[in-house]
Amino acid sequence: MQIVLVALAAFLLGSIPFAVIVSRAMSLDDPRKYGSGNPGATNVLRSGNKKAAILTLIGDALKGVAAVLLARGLAQSLHLTEGDAAIAGLFAFLGHVFSVFLRFQGGKGVATAAGVLLAMNPAAGGLTLITWIAVAATTRYSSAAALSAAVAAPALTYWFVPARAWLLAITVMSAVLIWRHKDNIVRLLSGQEGKLGRKKT
Repeated sequence: MQIVLVALAAFLLGSIPFAVIVSRAMSLDDPRKYGSGNPGATNVLRSGNKKAAILTLIGDALKGVAAVLLARGLAQSLHLTEGDAAIAGLFAFLGHVFSVFLRFQGGKGVATAAGVLLAMNPAAGGLTLITWIAVAATTRYSSAAALSAAVAAPALTYWFVPARAWLLAITVMSAVLIWRHKDNIVRLLSGQEGKLGRKKT
């Protein structure tokens, strides 16, 4: 019963739409109404407001970090295991992707997944983040960077983290993340994908 409550709490935490909240607080347009329509940091950046994008990125990442650390912090009192922390991380990610506050139409989950990975294991999370940065800096495509990181994440988890629950959770997250980028994949292949820093239209 405890893990059901943990999963539900993590899902609600992940559902907090920082892209929308930050945009409203800074009197910016709703990120769902321009660019890719995605309520995430990359699309908020298309508003031209870098501060809003950074705040969105931090908020979305902290959701993943908080879910894992809270599950670990409550492990003794609620009799939770590291596997339960993996479930908390997974459901925080799913909460972002299928936000209950946005009629289950959330973001793509890149920043929240990064937060979960960093909380799971700093080395695995850090190398996944380096993969994202390297591809983004080389190609200027946020989607290509996200897809590359999604492919790298399960392999790095397998290398650094012995827990099978974490490997399963990260693999599911990567699969969902790749699925959420299906339209981006089509645009990348056709040469029509927008690059980082492109202003909204």
